[in-house]
Amino acid sequence: MGELRFTILGCGSSGGVPRLGGHWGNCDPNNVKNFRKRCSLLIQRFENNNVTNVLIDTTPDMRQQLLDAKIGKLDAVIYTHEHADHLHGLDDLRMIVINMQKRLPVFASKQTKNSILERFGYAFKTPKGSPYPPILDMNDLTETLEIQGAGGPIKFTSFDVDHGNILVSAIKVNNVLYTPDISTVRNDTELRDLDYWILDSLRYKPHPSHVNLEQALGLIDR
Repeated sequence: MGELRFTILGCGSSGGVPRLGGHWGNCDPNNVKNFRKRCSLLIQRFENNNVTNVLIDTTPDMRQQLLDAKIGKLDAVIYTHEHADHLHGLDDLRMIVINMQKRLPVFASKQTKNSILERFGYAFKTPKGSPYPPILDMNDLTETLEIQGAGGPIKFTSFDVDHGNILVSAIKVNNVLYTPDISTVRNDTELRDLDYWILDSLRYKPHPSHVNLEQALGLIDR
C-alpha cells in the first residue's frame, strides 16, 4: 500500500509574514518558522519508488514553495477558492507544463472555476493573435475525485464551507482535512473521525471571514 505525505508549503495570511515593510507583528523574526508564505498544501503518494504529486492552490509564493520542496512535476492542482492569495501564482505552472510536456489538469468548484477562467483564460485557451499555447485543462471539482499518478491514485472528498460571503472547498484525503480559509462549518458530519485537521486560525480577535483562535479551538472540540 502506498504512503501518503502531506507537506504544508505555506500557512501565512494573505499578506504573508513578514508583511511588506518588515512588519512581523508579534512574531519573533529570529525564529525561521515565523517566515510564512501564503497557504498551500502538497499531497503526495509514494509507491515502488514512484510518486503522485497534487498541489492545493497556487499562491503568489508558489514558485519558491515548489523549489523548496524540490517539485518540478505535478499530476493535478486543486483549488479551494478564488482569492488572490490562493490563486495568483497560476502562471508559474507554465514551467511545470514545460517540464512534463503536457497540459496540467486543474480542479475547481463552479464558482471558483468561473473566476479563474475570467481572470486567467489565456492559460486554458489561446487568445486570438497570441503565439502561446494553453497550459491547463479545467475540470469540475466533484464531491469525490480520484487523481492518478505514477505513485498510485489519491482519493479526495470535497465539501463546501463558508469563508465570509463566499464558499470554499474543504479538501479531505482519508482522515486528513484541509480548510485553510473558513468562517463556519455547515455540516458536522464531515468532522467526524478525523486524524488531522489543518485548520484556519487567523488571529486572536474575531474576523468576519476567518475563524479566530477561540473559534478554531471550539470547532476542534465539536
